[in-house]
Amino acid sequence: MGVLTKKPKTFEVQFSDPNKSAYSGGDKVAGRVIVEVAEVVQISAVKLLGIGCAKVDYNKGKMHCRDEIEYMKYEEVLHLDHQPTDADDSIILRPGNRYEFMFGFELPQTGCLVSSYVGKFGSVRYYVKAVIEKSGHQYAECKRYFEVEEPIDVNTQELMAPVTGAKLKKVTCMFIPDGSVSVAARIGRKGYCEGEDICIDAQFENSCSRIVVPKAAIFAKHIYRANGRTKEFHEKLTSVRGDHIISGMCDVWQGRVLRVPKLKPTILGCDIIHVDYCLRIYLHIPGSEKLILDLPLVIGTIPYNGMNSRTSSMSSQDGSGTSSTCVSLPSSPPSYSEISRENHIDSSFIPLLDDYDEDDSPIFMHIHALPPPPAYTEVHMHI
Repeated sequence: MGVLTKKPKTFEVQFSDPNKSAYSGGDKVAGRVIVEVAEVVQISAVKLLGIGCAKVDYNKGKMHCRDEIEYMKYEEVLHLDHQPTDADDSIILRPGNRYEFMFGFELPQTGCLVSSYVGKFGSVRYYVKAVIEKSGHQYAECKRYFEVEEPIDVNTQELMAPVTGAKLKKVTCMFIPDGSVSVAARIGRKGYCEGEDICIDAQFENSCSRIVVPKAAIFAKHIYRANGRTKEFHEKLTSVRGDHIISGMCDVWQGRVLRVPKLKPTILGCDIIHVDYCLRIYLHIPGSEKLILDLPLVIGTIPYNGMNSRTSSMSSQDGSGTSSTCVSLPSSPPSYSEISRENHIDSSFIPLLDDYDEDDSPIFMHIHALPPPPAYTEVHMHI
C-alpha cells in the first residue's frame, strides 16, 4: 500500500447551513468533512473536534499575562457509509473519489457559553477541527470557525428601565474659580440592539467664562484578566455633537438621536474577558478636563418589540437642541454709553472652542479691529 507522501488534494470542513450567521446554546452544528487525494493512501482515522474557548494574552509591565477558559470540547471519530475497512479499521482512499465524512453535535445549553469575540488582547472563539491520522499519528488538519451569539433580550424589565444621571463640575483658571458647567441627561431604556436609535434628552448649563461644546458617544470598555492582573481598553464607536454654548447660556437636547452601529453584544459571563458599553455624554471645556457623564448600556441580540414603552423609541422632529439663556434679559437694550469699558475684551484673541477630544488646548479666534458703533437712536413708527 502506498505511503502518504502528499497532502490531501482537498481537505475541508463544510457546514450544512453555510448561510447561518451564528449559533446559540443548544443548537446543532452539523456538516461534512470533504477529503480528496492525489494517490492511493491508507489512513487510520478521521477525527473531528468541536472546540470553544476564551483566551487572553498581554503584557502588564514586565509580566506576560495569559489565561484560558474552555467552554466546550466535543470529539468524534468519523466514519464513511458503505466504505469497507481493513481488519485494523484503516480506510483506503483512492484518487478520483470524493469522500464525505458526516458529523453533527449539539452545543451546550444557553447560559453555558459566551458569545464569540475577538479583541485587542483576547478572544472567545469556536471552531470545528478535522484531523487525518495515519498509523496513530496526526498527519493533516483543517479548521472552520463558527460564530456563537448568546441571546440577550432587551425587552426585560431591567433593560427597559430608563437611565438618568447628572453631574456638575466647578471650573478654575490658574486656581481662581471660574464658574461651573453641568449636565443632566436621560435615555428611555438601558438595552439596545444594532440599528436602534438612542434618543437623548439632556440639559447643559454653562456658567463659566469659556465656550463649551456638548457631545455624546457610545464607548466600549474591554477588560482582560490574567495572573491576577487587569488590562482595560476603551474604544469610542460613534458620536454626535451639539452647538457650542457660550458663557451664561444653556442648551437642551430633546430626543437627540444616536444610532447604535454594528456591535458585538455585551459580554458579562466570562471570568477573563468582559465587554461593557456606555453612553458618554460630556462637555468639552477648553483648557480643562471634560465634564463626563456615563449612562450604562447593554447591547443585546433580541431587539425592542415596541410593547413596553412608547417614549423609548420617540425621536425629536429635527434631532437638534434648542438654546436659551440662563440669566434674565433686560426688557430694552442699554445705551452704548452705559457699557463700561472694563467689560470690553482687551486681548485681540478670544478662546473659542476645542473640537478635538484628544487635545485640551483651546483654539483662538482672531478679532480684527472694528469701527465704533453707530449712535443709538429711537425710531417712532406712525400709523
